[in-house]
Amino acid sequence: MTTDPSRQAPIDRPDYTPFTHLTVPNSDLYRLVMGTFLAAKERFAVHLRPEDVHAALPMGHRPVGVDSVAKALDSLVEWGNLRADPDTARVTAVEDFYRKRFIYQLTRAGEAAEEALAGYDEALGRRGALQAVALHDIVTQLRALLVIAAEEEPDAAKAHLVLSSLTGRFEALAENARAFMGSLQRTIDLHGVEVEAFLAYKDQLIRYLERFIQDLITLGGRIALLIGELEGQGRVTTLLGLVAAREAADAAPDETESAEARAYVRWLARWSGLAAWFVSGGDRESQARLLRGRALGAIPQLLAVVRQLNERRAGRSDRSADFRTLARWFAEAPDDAARHRLWRTAFGLHPARHLTVDADALAERAARPVPPSTPWAEAEPLRISPQLRRTGSYERRGKPRKVQDRSEDRRLLADIADQQTAEITAARGRLETHGVTRLSGLGELDPLAFGLFLQLLGDALATWRPGITSTIATSNDGSMEIRLSALADGTAAEVHTPGGVFRGPDHRIEITDLTRTDRTPGPRPPAQEDR
Repeated sequence: MTTDPSRQAPIDRPDYTPFTHLTVPNSDLYRLVMGTFLAAKERFAVHLRPEDVHAALPMGHRPVGVDSVAKALDSLVEWGNLRADPDTARVTAVEDFYRKRFIYQLTRAGEAAEEALAGYDEALGRRGALQAVALHDIVTQLRALLVIAAEEEPDAAKAHLVLSSLTGRFEALAENARAFMGSLQRTIDLHGVEVEAFLAYKDQLIRYLERFIQDLITLGGRIALLIGELEGQGRVTTLLGLVAAREAADAAPDETESAEARAYVRWLARWSGLAAWFVSGGDRESQARLLRGRALGAIPQLLAVVRQLNERRAGRSDRSADFRTLARWFAEAPDDAARHRLWRTAFGLHPARHLTVDADALAERAARPVPPSTPWAEAEPLRISPQLRRTGSYERRGKPRKVQDRSEDRRLLADIADQQTAEITAARGRLETHGVTRLSGLGELDPLAFGLFLQLLGDALATWRPGITSTIATSNDGSMEIRLSALADGTAAEVHTPGGVFRGPDHRIEITDLTRTDRTPGPRPPAQEDR
């Protein structure tokens, strides 16, 4: 037995007619009228008369008479944005009852449409930001959770407040990071950005990215460690259960039984999202590490855009500019013959080089035209230059251009490359520990060695997951390997640099230079060690 599709129940869809005023003529007037009702709602004014709406409209967009506003109000009532009620407040005679007098107010559908449009406008105008301050706040909130979880009877109210603040800060951080990277990519692609404005703030943008990457490397590893401590021994599970029970206490009577379970699932999903953002797991990289990679990759892309813009500003021509100039020449050509000559000159579609096409040849061709279908064996013979038959070239070759000697430039570039290679090699040699040592035993590091050390430390902490005490990571170029193990004594380590002192919990550390050919491979310890 089959069912006729035409007899099936229609799909219950919401009515979208309140959005009709966006695509009809005079849409600007409709938007201003709806904005007037929203402003009145903020002042707790429910009903508006046509003359009230007319007076509230901006002076530059206000119609001449009230009738235009009244027609717009009637259209909005028809589409469901407004509701019209008879205006009996000012009736003083029987004749007034027969006059068309209405007061208007927002409907639920009209208010929902305006909220949707406001969210749409906000999403389009949002640039986002990389919030380094949010990383510090997340560290503070996680430490507060550790203090609450260490109590014999954790306070549910305190845990609820801290978790709410933590998840709210994290969601804002993640959403702003996504919006910022999207706007950054549009900036790199030069979509919707002024060239002069881009050149003016590109240095600030690059410094902004570098500062956030630095904070993400240091604070991201600290956040991952705090998450691991909270997830150890089921501390997070206990706190989430307390928070879910506290929220379920305010549930409606018919939802009491399932409210706590639903609240616990909701809070568990929030915590899992937070942990996955900062802690890698299995073959999945954390979102913090992916964000760091995208931000690092954006810096050379920005520099490439700057180089491209500088080349354009210096007067270097590109293909698009050439074609625009050629199109202007075609438009300015006096006749079709000039356009044909320009076509042949621009695209190299010259006649055969062994043909001599001059004024006499053109006059003879005009007097005795040769059809294109004429076989070459039946056509008149062609004159060929004796020089072409003798040398194979019609034109006389001149003195070749002098080749520019660039050996000095190549030598200078080679010296710079050798110097940079030597500095990187020296930095790798300074960091190599030649065995297991403590982080506090690294001593003072120069800026280049310290920058390489921060990259290695960030790669190691990004692979740190709850329940492990040691890890192994390799640098992005595969030249260095770091083995990091936690210490149970809780001591602190300090690494001195010319720019300041780097402080943090002490660890066992072993850094190996994988590019050395004289290195003898030893036994590799396990990458992870269970607590």
